[in-house]
Amino acid sequence: MPAARRFAVISTPEPPKGQKTLFKRAVVLGGSVAGLMAARVLSDHAEDVVIVERDDLTTVDASVRPGVPQGSQVHALLLSGQHQLERWFPGFVEQALSEGAVTPPAGTNRFYMDGVLREDSPTEAQGLISSRPFLEALIRRRVLAVPNVRTIAGRAEGLLMEGDTVTGVRYVADGESAVTGQKADFVVDATGRSSRLGDWLDAYDFPKPPMRRMGIKLNYATALYHRPADAEVWTCISIANPGPGKTARIGGFTPIEGDRWTVLVSGYDEDRPGRDADEFRDRCVRDFPAEFGDVATTAPRVSEVATYHQADSRRREFHQLRRFPARLVAAGDAVASFNPVYGQGMTSAMLHASCLSEYLRGDPDLSRPARSYFADVKVVVDAAWQVSTMADLALPHVDGPYPKGYAVIRWASGLIFKASMRDQAVNHRLGQVTTMLAHPSALTSPRFLLRALSIGARA
Repeated sequence: MPAARRFAVISTPEPPKGQKTLFKRAVVLGGSVAGLMAARVLSDHAEDVVIVERDDLTTVDASVRPGVPQGSQVHALLLSGQHQLERWFPGFVEQALSEGAVTPPAGTNRFYMDGVLREDSPTEAQGLISSRPFLEALIRRRVLAVPNVRTIAGRAEGLLMEGDTVTGVRYVADGESAVTGQKADFVVDATGRSSRLGDWLDAYDFPKPPMRRMGIKLNYATALYHRPADAEVWTCISIANPGPGKTARIGGFTPIEGDRWTVLVSGYDEDRPGRDADEFRDRCVRDFPAEFGDVATTAPRVSEVATYHQADSRRREFHQLRRFPARLVAAGDAVASFNPVYGQGMTSAMLHASCLSEYLRGDPDLSRPARSYFADVKVVVDAAWQVSTMADLALPHVDGPYPKGYAVIRWASGLIFKASMRDQAVNHRLGQVTTMLAHPSALTSPRFLLRALSIGARA
């Protein structure tokens, strides 16, 4: 099946059908968004679902978890991710809005590309907006309310195997030093971008998945500000592309729960926003559109400035492995993590959960590796990777790897972006791709390309 059609199946908002119990116990390693979503899917197929996580998942507040160092930074839930949350948790959007998530009023969004205000802003389709801790806490509450899902406080330490089949996990319980074994009929690794699954596989003489990296040297800082009820601008995104005499920067502020704005400023390579509040204010005034300076100089700041650095985007190519254990998969950042300024992380994790559902509802042969699952995950990863890395490859400090035909792709992409500033149909199609509602191949149909390239060439 072509990737675009497979992506449409994976990203469907329709409720799943045909679930049946396959396991007595399934174990998920990691309790972040990817792990929580995997646990929700597994609850339809296992009598008992166990999440092993170091942080306390029973807390009901929306504080930043120690296991999510970037949790205090700006996070975006793309529209596709919102659809997936509603798919797995009916009424999620209404509940989130009732508890404080925000949908900006019409006409209060701004989007700047290289300092030029776009009239038809993609942010109009953002849907609900909140902080990462708020959203994750709500997902956690919904997952743990499922009767057959429970948690174990502990640190994942490895796998248990018999022959070529995973039979359980090893972990160290909170407050203890001894390693404990937990039997399982199915295991999901959702331990994040620092996953040690490759080492655990190597311990049983299985090959490690190849790792592909793209160095991005991203640096960003975030601060929270009080948002007045009469604010004229609620959301503002600014993208400055690199070029002669220009520095690449992405910034944004969005409304979140508690009548607040979360404001992000970013830089690359040696351009490093720091924790100093005066420097943060000056960057908002100097480097971004006037709306940023208005917030930073007139609204009360209600948090310290938090910084974050990410050296690279990375993906583990599980689909390339010729040998892999049965009854084991990986999800979320344990498979791939991208430049976070594009907001693909949480939505990709939710689509990985959809891939898991497709696999488990497809009468899988559980004595063999979950190759169809990893094939579907590759479709999702390819889509996100193509969008984010094509933008990152334009940065002067990024030196590849370059895809085949990169020069032509970059030329066409530039014209499509120019056309999107002037043409509503092009803007709509591009918005579907960037919010992960459609596969990037939607931008390559001959009719669309002819329209976009001709408009872009005249821009």
